[in-house]
Amino acid sequence: MILASYSLIDILLSTVLAFIMLGVGLSLTPGSFKNLYLFPKPLLIGLASQIVILPIIAFIISYFSNMSLPLKVGMIILASCPGGTTSGLLTYYFKGNVALSITFTSINSILTLFTIPFIVNLSLLFYYGQATLVHLSYLETIIQIFSVTIIPAAAGVLIRTYKPVFALKAQKPLKVLLLVALGIAFIILFFAGKNKGGTGINSKEIFQILPYVLLLNVLCTAWGYFLGIIARLGIRNSYTIGIEASVHNTTLAFLVAGTLLHNPDMEKPALIYAMFSFWSAILYSFIIKKVHKLNMFSDFKS
Repeated sequence: MILASYSLIDILLSTVLAFIMLGVGLSLTPGSFKNLYLFPKPLLIGLASQIVILPIIAFIISYFSNMSLPLKVGMIILASCPGGTTSGLLTYYFKGNVALSITFTSINSILTLFTIPFIVNLSLLFYYGQATLVHLSYLETIIQIFSVTIIPAAAGVLIRTYKPVFALKAQKPLKVLLLVALGIAFIILFFAGKNKGGTGINSKEIFQILPYVLLLNVLCTAWGYFLGIIARLGIRNSYTIGIEASVHNTTLAFLVAGTLLHNPDMEKPALIYAMFSFWSAILYSFIIKKVHKLNMFSDFKS
């Protein structure tokens, strides 16, 4: 996928996501990452879970579903694309481990260069009896990671470090502005025509696929959270891993299914998932905070 293949909507969404990471970075200092690297257990457990378990969950759901073969492969593609920038925004809003979320996004974006081709080829081999060469552009992916994730977040950390008063004042209005901007960008993406960079999906297809991707969302989220609880990572880290398991990088799924495999049907699970996963992640946040008797926007006790 070359730069010229990006639509105006793609550029708009990437710009909004970059500003989101800038806003998220304003809540962090270099010290926020210290404990993460001194005690990497949450990071390692979360990464292993996302790379191995989430695609297995998608495979089981798709195998026992009555969906067509392209939709089944599309489910697995979706699950193999881990959380992106949106998960960082949600973690920031609801006081999860933001440093853990950003590190997840950065490392996962690099790992997917190797894991996605492997997982997708396995699914194609299983369902179609043949594999297809799936190659993600190393240079383009690295540029995207740095331009949308690492550079904006690092800029936010630097501003917080050297201009703490300004950073603290800027956080409140940014929380509102960034959430509104992201909402507008997604609305445009969902309802724009396919020839303009939108989804172009119809209501019949939505209701056909929705039960399966909704089940995927619930199982992935529950798995991420309870894995953290079982591993005794603390509520804050468990919540964060649940968010990362819940909000998949649907934009990457569109790239793999549509641009690399040239199969619009394989895009559809990701299209449907993108329509509700942001809101289901907010519902998940509300439930976790209620269970632990915490205010929606208050800090976790651990």
